[in-house]
Amino acid sequence: MAKRDEILTIVDRHLDSESFRQQHWEGTFWEYLDMVLANPRIARNAFQRIYDMILYSGTQRYTSMKQEYVHYKFFDDPFDNGADAVYGLDGALMRLVDCFKSAAQGYGTDRRILLLHGPVGSSKSTIVRLLKKGLEHYSRLDEGALYSFAWKGIGDVNEAEVATCPMHEEPLKLIPRRARRDILAKLNADLPEDRQVRVDGDLDPFCRKTFEDLLIRYKGDWRAVMDHVVVRRVVLAEKDRVGIGTFQPKDEKNQDSTELTGDINYRKIALYGSDSDPRAFNFDGELNISNRGICEFIEILKLDVAFLYDLLGATQEHTIKPKKFAQTDIDEVIIGHTNEPEYKKLQSNELMEAFRDRTIKIDIPYNIRLTDEIKIYGKDFGRDKVKGIHIAPHTVEMAAMWAVLTRLEEPKKAGLSLLQKLKLYDGKSIPGFTEDSIRELREEAHREGMQGISPRYIQDKISNALVSEQAQEDRAINPFMVMNELENGLSHHSLISDEELKKRYKELLAVVREEYEDILKTEVQRAISADEDAIARLCTNYIENVRAYTQHERVRNKYTGRDEEPDERLMRSIEEKIDIPESRKDDFRQEIMNYIGALALDGKKFEYHTNARLHKALELKLFEDSRDSIKLKNVVSGVVDDETQAKIDVVKQRLIKFFGYNETSATDVLNYVASIFARGDAKQRD
Repeated sequence: MAKRDEILTIVDRHLDSESFRQQHWEGTFWEYLDMVLANPRIARNAFQRIYDMILYSGTQRYTSMKQEYVHYKFFDDPFDNGADAVYGLDGALMRLVDCFKSAAQGYGTDRRILLLHGPVGSSKSTIVRLLKKGLEHYSRLDEGALYSFAWKGIGDVNEAEVATCPMHEEPLKLIPRRARRDILAKLNADLPEDRQVRVDGDLDPFCRKTFEDLLIRYKGDWRAVMDHVVVRRVVLAEKDRVGIGTFQPKDEKNQDSTELTGDINYRKIALYGSDSDPRAFNFDGELNISNRGICEFIEILKLDVAFLYDLLGATQEHTIKPKKFAQTDIDEVIIGHTNEPEYKKLQSNELMEAFRDRTIKIDIPYNIRLTDEIKIYGKDFGRDKVKGIHIAPHTVEMAAMWAVLTRLEEPKKAGLSLLQKLKLYDGKSIPGFTEDSIRELREEAHREGMQGISPRYIQDKISNALVSEQAQEDRAINPFMVMNELENGLSHHSLISDEELKKRYKELLAVVREEYEDILKTEVQRAISADEDAIARLCTNYIENVRAYTQHERVRNKYTGRDEEPDERLMRSIEEKIDIPESRKDDFRQEIMNYIGALALDGKKFEYHTNARLHKALELKLFEDSRDSIKLKNVVSGVVDDETQAKIDVVKQRLIKFFGYNETSATDVLNYVASIFARGDAKQRD
């Protein structure tokens, strides 16, 4: 009993009966009219509702490369814990939201097809999926509530039965157009211009006929007709085909425009006597069921030409014209997405000028910022997703780095490598380059992000590495395993047939491997020199000598008790680690003393880790001093005495504690870096 009660409690907690009642509200037309008078925004059109939906999740403004950006938190996917979050595309998403804003205000973009264009795997379908998922969520909230209606007591239908409006129309459409215009003017009187409510178009053919029949019955008494109306809350849902539709191209032989616009129900013609009777029509086309919401067209440019012309009327006139049937007004967002090859065909087809003219193209590129690219793979390969297999540090980072490198154009600036360009884009500082330099780099490379390796390819190869025999045996993967998968996969990549391009991508992998080696060496160096007490002592010694040098004083030797000249060799051995030339040593030392002096004036004590350059120099110096005592090169040979092994074990534990390795990966890294140093020592002897 206790367990059952526990389960029932969980169910009760997730089912809010009050919310259920609100989402299933029913009332009279007059009750609905009172609601609209209190809050006119209930009657928003589809573009207005989507724009408000995006803003509802909040925004965040920031500046990057001297350019203002707005981050719309809606695209973080707050409805599903970030499962479909979009990263690094704020610029493109701003252009998309601007289209919604313009359309919401009736500036013409509401009469255009929104076309998301970009390379495969650039998040086009994810963006649309978010819009659809967001609409479902938003329509359940009070802020996103919308309403439609049904008819009761019409014709031969029993008084207790109702006939639902097949297009989920806005109830205000029941008000005749001439009167509606004046009523809307009254509703909008106190609303700002950018928040005006617009209810355009006529009722759908079924509701139009029902309305006219009742009007005849009651000899023009509109109020009597409205007594037959039941207003209902509408919750949009793709799975129920309410307000959200998705259309995917099929084989040309099987394409039929009725899939978009609905079709005559021939079985009902005998019942109602005419194929023009709206009761004999199925309002089940994707454009019909998407009314009040959004209709997605997957690979829209693969549609038959006849389909595309149907879309022109749907967007330009906000109407659909089924075969042998009455015109139907619609209120919905039509959005499609396409890849580069199909768009190029569209551009070259002179017969499609009308379609191009009624289309707003929004480029959705790949990420060119490393940090954002890493976030994509973090969703699938984070610790909470991958159980039982250790993903060594930098595994995802190196794969992401290669992906971004393939999307960048070679910089035209002398002395700047492609890898350095990547780091600049990622917010790293490179001597000699400013934010203005970065803007120039972006401006000279218009196609960046529109080509290169897809995130899907990276995800597939990381997955391959995770299920490989080596991974199952070691219960771990590392960057080298993934990079091997990335390289091997190029041989049979379905979208890359150009051998020169494959060669370039392999060369970029070599760049990544080299960068990874540098990262490993740095981490091992830091792990070896991570003795905080030793660094602090070295820093104190350095600062004492620098203070004496800058003030032209002598330094007391703690061991001899004598005053001596500042230790130039010690100071230079540290400064050289961060490439301070002899000619700049005086300036650097004075900068350090000025920094310490400024802290003292604020009552603060100097700590070495507050100065990144000095901290790095101290670590490198300590590593150099400690390296021989650890005898790192002997690790390769396996001939290590107990004392040295104890020191190596300390380094391993630091790699585990501070850098995220486990026992196996720390050992592998230490062995690999030891082999690098061994190769370096061998070259020096030669």
